[in-house]
Amino acid sequence: MKILFIGMGYVGTTMAVVLANAGHEVTGLDVDNDKISSLQKGELYFHEPGLQTMLMTQLQNKNLTFTSDPKEAVETNDVLFITVGTPSQQDGNADLTYVKKAAQMIGSFINKTKTVIVKSTVPIGSTEKIGEWIHEASQGRFAVNMVMNPEFLREGSAVQDALNPDRIVIGSTNTAGLDDMKTIYKSWDCPIVQTTTRTAEMIKYSSNAFLATKISFMNEIARLCDQLQVNVRDVSKGVGLDHRIGSAFLHAGLGYGGSCFPKDVKELLWTADAYQNPLQILKEVETVNQTQPDYFLGKVREKYPSLAGKKVTLLGLAFKPDTDDTRESVSFPIMKQLTDEKAQVIVHDPIVQLSPSWLAQGVIQHSDPYEAVKGADVIIICTNWPQYEELDWKKVTGLVRHRFIFDGRNMLDAQEMKRLNFYYTGIGYS
Repeated sequence: MKILFIGMGYVGTTMAVVLANAGHEVTGLDVDNDKISSLQKGELYFHEPGLQTMLMTQLQNKNLTFTSDPKEAVETNDVLFITVGTPSQQDGNADLTYVKKAAQMIGSFINKTKTVIVKSTVPIGSTEKIGEWIHEASQGRFAVNMVMNPEFLREGSAVQDALNPDRIVIGSTNTAGLDDMKTIYKSWDCPIVQTTTRTAEMIKYSSNAFLATKISFMNEIARLCDQLQVNVRDVSKGVGLDHRIGSAFLHAGLGYGGSCFPKDVKELLWTADAYQNPLQILKEVETVNQTQPDYFLGKVREKYPSLAGKKVTLLGLAFKPDTDDTRESVSFPIMKQLTDEKAQVIVHDPIVQLSPSWLAQGVIQHSDPYEAVKGADVIIICTNWPQYEELDWKKVTGLVRHRFIFDGRNMLDAQEMKRLNFYYTGIGYS
């Protein structure tokens, strides 16, 4: 099929490449000329394992093109995916500004009946509204087949998630739209949930909210484990082996971040409040997540009541490993608190580069983790990059000033660290 993706962000780019790989003729559209120029050269502007190679292959196969010309893109494609951002507003409600612009653009240039698939995460009822915006912009010249098709990609494993999804959710009652979806995903072998647009929207929010709940639940259990001298990693393992629960997202740490969970939890809470049906459990999920960095830094202050003048090495800036995404990364509020307390902050991340604004505040970044820990009074692990587990920690003992490790991801072997005479503590794990 001839498919257009409107919005070359993380989701749009990944899905465009994957559908081109499936044999479709795919065009990627974005108003950001720098993104388009980069992608046209086969240069991925964000980090996602496996995607760069697939991008180059599909460009060479001519299954994939990129453009910033909306008129030609809309007119020459039959199926249009909307994959623009829906950031949170101040009150938590999703901002549909970019979605509305995409809808109005489609309406302005539509030249025949087309299927429009909303893949952006949008509030309940938005797919219907998007159809109305297209209708208004087109003055009703042509019909559109509206479909909601939520994405469930995890940064760091998005290619595999797109190629081998747990399920595909299709929200539509439009026969032509459903037929197009079957054609698009004909080579996929996974359960398909066919439902209404509103239900599909709710499935997306409910999925992310539940995963966020698992994370905050185990983080709250980890706080109690600290008090009771119980190993939370063993608790997680024992609980996760119950097939009704599962081990995924059941690991204590500094909490969830990234572009999805914080935003989607806020939107679902806003929607529930707007309908006077507050979600009390989810409110506590958000509270636990927001207070987790403070709880963790409290452990540091038990050893150093004043961090002024102390050299603190922070390992990891990305919100999770295998990505360069720092949105809602817990590293930054921790870094702000450290700089506010006049600590000397040194950072390392295998991929992420600090912005000049942080460097202007005196934060120093090293590309070599061993350079980053030289003379450190405290080491704080914020991202569970495998590189940190693989460090020669015996070598580190000879580089630091004081042997204090605060592991915000419970990733290191506590007994091994203690054997090396480190003071080591995680969250519910020491």
